[in-house]
Amino acid sequence: MARPSASEQPGTAARVGALLADVLELAQVRFELFTVEAREELLRLAQMAMFGAFAVTFLSFGLIFLAVFLTVLFWDTHRLLALGISTVVFLGGGLALFGLAWMRFKEGFRMFAGTRDEAQRDQERLRS
Repeated sequence: MARPSASEQPGTAARVGALLADVLELAQVRFELFTVEAREELLRLAQMAMFGAFAVTFLSFGLIFLAVFLTVLFWDTHRLLALGISTVVFLGGGLALFGLAWMRFKEGFRMFAGTRDEAQRDQERLRS
């Protein structure tokens, strides 16, 4: 078996080193993309939670005051109707919103879609 000459060894080592440097750079870029997406997703989720909590609080108080107002307004004539309508509105709205939340939950999470897409493209490029 013939040994490679001294002039071929540095070229091979340089190519392997360059390939390793490219792989590490690619991994670093993908990791940075992952961290940027994670930061954006956490910020978006925090904002959604904050806005959702305020919205639920204000809507709850508004609906409670509306129910009390209508009950007091119709207390002498149609108090059972006012209480029944308020109950149906609250329970129906709650069930409808629960159904929407359940459908969204079943859709699954889409966190880090960009990172997954880029990783898939990288795999396809490396295989071809």
